[in-house]
Amino acid sequence: MLDKKNRLKKKKEFNYIYKKGNAFFCKFFTMYVVKTKYPFSQIGFTVSNKVGNSVTRHRIKRLMSEAIRQNLNLLPVNNYVFVARAGSEELGLNEVTNNFLYLLKKSGLLKLNNEN
Repeated sequence: MLDKKNRLKKKKEFNYIYKKGNAFFCKFFTMYVVKTKYPFSQIGFTVSNKVGNSVTRHRIKRLMSEAIRQNLNLLPVNNYVFVARAGSEELGLNEVTNNFLYLLKKSGLLKLNNEN
C-alpha cells in the first residue's frame, strides 16, 4: 500500500487531474499526469463499475497500487491518476507493472538508464 502522503483521495483532486492533465492510453489502462507543487508524487486509482463486481474492482486497485509502490522510485514527481479499463480484471501483477511502465515510457516520463 502507498504511503498516505502519496495517495489522492478527494474528488476535486481527481477532477483537477482529469481536466488539466495529459492523458496516455494503453489497452488496459489510462494514465493522467499533471505537474505538482509538492516535492513528492501523489497517485490515485479508479476502476469503473463496468469492470466486474466490487471484489474484482478492489483486486485491480490493489494490484495497481502494488505495481506503483514497487516502482515509485522510477516516477518523476507529478500527480497521477490511473484508470483501469475493461479487460484489466484478467491481469496479474507482472502484466499490470509492464503496462504501467509502458505508459510511463510512452509519455516520455520514464527514461531508464541501461548502463550498469
